[in-house]
Amino acid sequence: MQVAPITDADVDAAAGFLHAHLNTGVAQEVWAAAMNPPWGVDAPNHGFILRQDDDVMGVLLAFYSRRRVQGVDVDVCNLGAWCVLPEARLRSVGMLKTALAQDGYVFTDLSPSGSVVALNRRLGFTELDSSAVLLPCVPRLPRRHHRVVMDLDEIPSHLDEDQRRLYEDHRGTLAARHAVLIAPDGPCYVIYRRDRRRGLPVFATVLYASHPPRFQRMAGRFAGRLLRSGVLAVLVDERIGGRPRGARPVTMNRPKMVRSTSVRPVALDYLYSELVCVPW
Repeated sequence: MQVAPITDADVDAAAGFLHAHLNTGVAQEVWAAAMNPPWGVDAPNHGFILRQDDDVMGVLLAFYSRRRVQGVDVDVCNLGAWCVLPEARLRSVGMLKTALAQDGYVFTDLSPSGSVVALNRRLGFTELDSSAVLLPCVPRLPRRHHRVVMDLDEIPSHLDEDQRRLYEDHRGTLAARHAVLIAPDGPCYVIYRRDRRRGLPVFATVLYASHPPRFQRMAGRFAGRLLRSGVLAVLVDERIGGRPRGARPVTMNRPKMVRSTSVRPVALDYLYSELVCVPW
């Protein structure tokens, strides 16, 4: 068995493997599209593939970006979907170590499974504070000078230069959704995704809020607006959006992990990652 980078020529094979063996609810063409995020980055690969002769035995996706964190430009590698056939499990750790051997990157893993969490810890990852709350979606009466903008053509007019860059980088991703919460004291740009919990596709997860205090004040109105599209509850990591009024703590939130010696993990967000690229 050989571990090799996923090149453009390997994308279809890797996508087919993930559809067949990891999540059949995500079509092969969706996996393939997700491996080519729309933001501009000089990515060395799309992750790593494990092969035995011509047979794919495992896939580990990677999403690359260059981010400005605490005033410093850093290269980030987000480790995404990871699936290895049972007969090849002894080579799985080697796949991960191959990815981590790439020099110069801050590594994140924002959706590790239970067994991967322990392995990541042994390889130098630390856990981000993933304290979270769940906010029910209930209807809200209109309020003067308060509104939620979801029109993709109008959103940029409410954003500053840095936020417009985030918007343009993520507008073409498959999982990211966008909103601007308008209040008298200014806007709050929100990036979120739709999620399944316990098999139910009725949840939204906030990935980014440009102004957390403003988000906390407007979160109920935001949740009420999402109710129109079938969302019943909004999940918010407190480090991203605080604890909005009416939200209840979540006892079993998914962990998120980072390995870095150059930046403070608390400064990292969930953008430019699998969470914005793969809808599941």
